[in-house]
Amino acid sequence: MSTNQATIAASPNVLKTLYPLLFAISFVHLINDTIQSVVPALFPILKDSLSLSFAQIGLISLMINLTAAVLQPVIGILSDTHPRPMLLPIGMLFTLGGVAALSYASHFWMVMAAVMLIGIGSAVFHPASARVSYLAAGAKKGTGQSIFQFGGNIGQSLAPIMTALLFVHTGQRGVIWFVLFVTIGIVIQYYVAKWYGTQLALSPAKGAKQAAKPASRMNVSTGKVVFALTILMILVFSKNVYIAAISSYYSFYAIDHFGLSVSQAQMVLFVFLAANVIGLLLGGVLADKFSRRSLIWFSILGTAPFALLLPYANLTFSVILIFFAGLILASAFSVILVYANELLPGRVGLVSGVFFGMAFGLGGIGSAILGNLADSMGIEFVIRCTSYLPLLGMLTILLPSDRQSKANR
Repeated sequence: MSTNQATIAASPNVLKTLYPLLFAISFVHLINDTIQSVVPALFPILKDSLSLSFAQIGLISLMINLTAAVLQPVIGILSDTHPRPMLLPIGMLFTLGGVAALSYASHFWMVMAAVMLIGIGSAVFHPASARVSYLAAGAKKGTGQSIFQFGGNIGQSLAPIMTALLFVHTGQRGVIWFVLFVTIGIVIQYYVAKWYGTQLALSPAKGAKQAAKPASRMNVSTGKVVFALTILMILVFSKNVYIAAISSYYSFYAIDHFGLSVSQAQMVLFVFLAANVIGLLLGGVLADKFSRRSLIWFSILGTAPFALLLPYANLTFSVILIFFAGLILASAFSVILVYANELLPGRVGLVSGVFFGMAFGLGGIGSAILGNLADSMGIEFVIRCTSYLPLLGMLTILLPSDRQSKANR
């Protein structure tokens, strides 16, 4: 990338969107989240081969997500105050070690150690890469965040496909093939880090911080900012625990409730995750055109009718309902991040670290709790209980309006 392009990206006055850079980071996001998706994709395989309980499956999910949740805010703060571009490829090295370990793990504790390494890699990747993508987005913050998330959601959607087409035939040994993809990710991150380092060198420290600030701010007091962030965290909780329930346990529900095979159940889950990808793109684009609070309201609460009907539908309608639930729910996260960045201007790394970390942490904790509930109360009980979570979207009405800030852009 030329010096002129770097200068443009670094300047807060020239808000040009650098699409090649955004798509490069998005592709690495695809690789990172594909590796993370390997873990839940292996759940049906590991449950049989290692004789795991649902509670142990929940603990595996908790380990990878909680590791990322604890570390991501720390990495986010460091990304804002002391940017370290080479953290981008270094984080992928942890992922590489986790993939190699997971493919040959023969005991529960070995699986836990492997997913911890994958969690560390993800914790480094998200806040640092989110900051770069935020800068590269220029004036189109919603679109930029959507492109960044697009790769991640595609990676997540590949989990059921990997189980149906790969892991049912190769078992967990098939994970070793992903070493190649992680290596590609390391190479891309190295070049992204060089671009980021050049940008930091061209810009004074103050200018670099300004470049990370959103184009507009909402005129609200500190107390209202804290309150609004609390509401956003509750909404992220409802979204990610519901997604954790579907991603980790719906395939078991489909096998038990509809008599599907593992491969067939994974294809139903793929419908939900593929809808996530489409919804994410729509949410990011719409966030640049309409009120972000209204979109958050629609994304969370709008999922409720489909989620509430899902446990009582037959197989055909379940596929339809799970598609629309995934489509609407996925549009929320990009919008929430952009909205939070306007509440806390200049704190892109912190916001990304906290919200990505919280997303992983809440998803992991929720998955662990749901695993214990599944052991004691059954899978159907879990699916029915979690169907009420999108109703928490009603809390969106308490968020401050962003219509004035959009009018100022």
